Amino acid sequence: MGMQDQMSTRPRRASSGRPTHARFDANEARGPIIDQDGREIPQGPFQGSFDRAGGIRFDFNTANPFGNLSREQRMARLEAVAKLLDVAFVLPGTNIRYGIDGIIGLIPVVGDLIATALSLWLVREARALGAPWHVITRMLGNVAVEGVIGMVPVAGDAFDVLFRANMRNAKILRRWLDTQPR
Repeated sequence: MGMQDQMSTRPRRASSGRPTHARFDANEARGPIIDQDGREIPQGPFQGSFDRAGGIRFDFNTANPFGNLSREQRMARLEAVAKLLDVAFVLPGTNIRYGIDGIIGLIPVVGDLIATALSLWLVREARALGAPWHVITRMLGNVAVEGVIGMVPVAGDAFDVLFRANMRNAKILRRWLDTQPR
């Protein structure tokens, strides 16, 4: 009898000779859960977080870290992302600062598209904060200039590092927010 014969897909037969079709549902489980060493597993924080189909149920109202942020918290996050994209690192031996935007931009075409998409996320956040059309237009202009000139192979990468569109956009948005009542 070969290995294939031993691992058949036929249902097992109980000692009574009838096939057993053991199907367990979460609603039918009774008693404590026991691990392989015979110890009881305590009910943890995931109790009740599984739905009837066996999948995990998420409560996005409490699990969303970006959900109910104040204007100042959102602006602080936006400024932190702008710093990460534009001025996070220093070129050793110089005073030239660059960010992830400059590193990603070194990848021809695709890197510039990704960097532009990250910059557009900042503009979308500004729109979500309620920035008016003239602020959004200036921000989009900065992103467009950086994106178009950044496509030029070597000079565009240098321009990306020196222009810092994300820091400019964060400054424009901060200036507008400071004029708004709280």
